[in-house]
Amino acid sequence: MGFPIYRPRRLRATENLRSMIRENALSVKDLIFPLFVVPGTNIKNEIPTLPNSYQYSVDKAIEAIAQVVELGIPAILLFGLPSYKDAIGSSAWDDNEPVQMAIKAIKKTYPELVIITDACLCEYTTHGHCGVLENGCTVNNDETLPLLAKIAVSYARCGANIVAPSNMMDGHIKIMRAALDDAGYSQVALMAYSAKFASAYYGPFRVAADSAPVAGDRKGYQMDPANSNEALREVELDIEEGADIVMVKPAMAYLDVVARVAATFNRPLCVYNVSGEYAMVKAAAQNGWIDEKRIVLETLTGFKRAGAKMIITYHALDAAKWLQE
Repeated sequence: MGFPIYRPRRLRATENLRSMIRENALSVKDLIFPLFVVPGTNIKNEIPTLPNSYQYSVDKAIEAIAQVVELGIPAILLFGLPSYKDAIGSSAWDDNEPVQMAIKAIKKTYPELVIITDACLCEYTTHGHCGVLENGCTVNNDETLPLLAKIAVSYARCGANIVAPSNMMDGHIKIMRAALDDAGYSQVALMAYSAKFASAYYGPFRVAADSAPVAGDRKGYQMDPANSNEALREVELDIEEGADIVMVKPAMAYLDVVARVAATFNRPLCVYNVSGEYAMVKAAAQNGWIDEKRIVLETLTGFKRAGAKMIITYHALDAAKWLQE
């Protein structure tokens, strides 16, 4: 049945009509706010590569989270810059480091807020890679796994609700799930960065987290951006090993992968609207080339349309305000 009997524009004539047939709805409850914590007190450093984003000491992080809670955003994702680094990243499982201290302080002040902790070694190692290096250039997968287990248990012990391993080591979900269960933290969930691509979109983050590799790159463990079928295999493996939530990262350039994962697997799906994606929008908006509000909400809605249930985004605070207007 076509024109003139069927006229799709009839249902686009007013906002009320459009809202009645809208297929996807973006909500504040979809958002996860990433937050960087650093050693010290009274610190709030703007990140030069991420406008309007900051590194916070724990005391200042509590102040920042007040706005997160007030806006109704249900969860935060914590990244840490440690007070010391070494070859194996041992500060990552030190209960006296910024992430662990932040978890405890946040839980005391905002017990209902969902705390997600990124679990990797790149911020904590002197070489900037996500695991134990051998021969100065290759990450040893199996030697890295016990260290990741230590990180997961440390975060759980301090009160994290979800541990989010982002290292892309083979078998890491199985090892971390077993470690959490053995330590009595079976209630702590795992959000796997299941399809994490070796992307150029991470550049601004590496400044924010001081996590750039000293030498080489991460193509030996993160995925080739050309691959889609491989992403499905990675997601399937993580689900088999115990992942409660799976993730595709980055989001914008990988919406085909997001859609395939959503259609294939019965697991909550998260996407990470990464630093490079955020920085490009901010730069264009600051130059007056785009309408930032419309671009951001359109992009986030696109993630939902592709099948994402949760969205990690540096735009979370602004998006939450705009959604309440």
